[in-house]
Amino acid sequence: MSHKELSMFAPFSKAYYLGRLYVEPYDGEQAAIHQEHHEQVNELLYATGEGVERLDLPLVMKVGRTHLSVTGDETVPERTLAVPGDVLDAAGVENPPTLREVLLAKGDVAERILGLQDAAV
Repeated sequence: MSHKELSMFAPFSKAYYLGRLYVEPYDGEQAAIHQEHHEQVNELLYATGEGVERLDLPLVMKVGRTHLSVTGDETVPERTLAVPGDVLDAAGVENPPTLREVLLAKGDVAERILGLQDAAV
């Protein structure tokens, strides 16, 4: 990743980038980050540079042992991962908001995890 806005993530492994975000409760139906950051990460992880491309695909982030499908929301503060309360509990996040290590799945890993989630529905 090269954009300064995404400096909150650093290479971690073949599958993930590592970042530290504030994890806080959210009233939405699925986890979300700031809309602009969501679009930038989408462009860097998923875009091929050919033609018109979607920048609204869900991202995959991992908090604790829980993988989350993450959308964009303009109301979420920057450097924050907003997570529905029941999912916070499942991820083992105590006393939110809290600064936590968050893994951001690289494109191929995110695609595989999202495919598995779709198959489970």
